[in-house]
Amino acid sequence: MPQLLILTLGLLPGFQAFLCGVTAAAEFEVLEGRPLTVPCHYEPQYASYVKYWCQGRMREFCTSLARTDEPHSTIPGEDKVRIYDDPVQLVFTVTMNDLKEDDSGWYICGVEIGGLWSADVVAYTDIEVIHGMSVVNDRLSGEEGSSVAVDCHYSKRYRESQKKWCRSGDWSSCLPTDSDGSYEDTSVAISDDRTGTFTVTLKRLQMRDTGWYWCSAGQQKKAVHVQVTPQPTTASVTPSQFVAHFPPPKPITKESWNSHGHILESLLVCCSIMVLVGLAILARKMWKLKRQDPLLRRIKKMKARHNEYSRDLGDLQDAAVIFHNKDSQEVQMH
Repeated sequence: MPQLLILTLGLLPGFQAFLCGVTAAAEFEVLEGRPLTVPCHYEPQYASYVKYWCQGRMREFCTSLARTDEPHSTIPGEDKVRIYDDPVQLVFTVTMNDLKEDDSGWYICGVEIGGLWSADVVAYTDIEVIHGMSVVNDRLSGEEGSSVAVDCHYSKRYRESQKKWCRSGDWSSCLPTDSDGSYEDTSVAISDDRTGTFTVTLKRLQMRDTGWYWCSAGQQKKAVHVQVTPQPTTASVTPSQFVAHFPPPKPITKESWNSHGHILESLLVCCSIMVLVGLAILARKMWKLKRQDPLLRRIKKMKARHNEYSRDLGDLQDAAVIFHNKDSQEVQMH
């Protein structure tokens, strides 16, 4: 029984490292002469522990390259490797500069636990340093008339090689750099920093520029695709486009219907009153007209009788004058 307990205690560090360990990417591929940064993540309980970076497959036989208690490289006369711990983010990062093919191999992200019964918590990663070329973005897109640029990375051995930008399938279209590492015309500009990157800028893009191209350094080349899109057309404004657009009517709800109902009731009452007043005025006028009709008829009758009397009186006067004239003539004759 005591032996079983001792065996269990001896296996605990291994289970701890397996369950609560350090994590890192399993493998990296990097161009010769380029830098590489490797993030190593760990659990919160290891925030205050020393972290390290070493080269090798086994912890007992790996070569220490950097430690957080010694941030600079442990290799005398070199500062090739740097390590930085961020306990807030629970990650420590290792940066290796100017990598060579000899740097290819296995590396260990480790947390130093220490103690007789406690193993370090580690993660393994494989780094392969290659020579050749690479591009971060091998598919470019831009509008007609605009400019786009691509960074073509190359390994250290091609620093002094001539760089070219070629259209795929037509090597006669290649544009080479001069002795200063540059080239420029109205549509293409190439600039080589001689440290591992040359930049190609395509200017004043045209639709015919769409297609496949090559970044080339020495015998190495990398394909890049360029897509040119047409400029958006500005539509002419016509008078019909100035038609006013009114918002759609709001749906009738119970609350809005109740509020509108009060307004309708008020309008109906006002209209009813106005109709009644109008009818009353009309009835009064009709009543007055009916009341005046008998009086008018009597006045008309009286005027007619007066006119007849005046005519009769006029006739009598005329007859009297005639009769008087006759009498006067008869007297004169006698």
